[in-house]
Amino acid sequence: MSFQSFLLNQYAKWKMKDVPKAQREQMTALVTKDPQLFKKIGEEIERRKKGGESEMKAAMEVMKKYRTELSALMPARPNDFGHSGRQK
Repeated sequence: MSFQSFLLNQYAKWKMKDVPKAQREQMTALVTKDPQLFKKIGEEIERRKKGGESEMKAAMEVMKKYRTELSALMPARPNDFGHSGRQK
């Protein structure tokens, strides 16, 4: 584990203390894959908040904007029902 990964994990534990450990680890793994993307996302959310948007609205809009990049980072897996989600 690199020093940067260690710091990221410690920050995630502190910032997301109420989030289950598995979800925290999943988030830190995503951030580790492309830290520049998450830096850009964070900066854009902060800019929108300073412009008067609520944090939730700003985060949702920015995540929509970067959904293609975010989905490329996430592993492909079936949904909770064990299938791809398509209706027959």
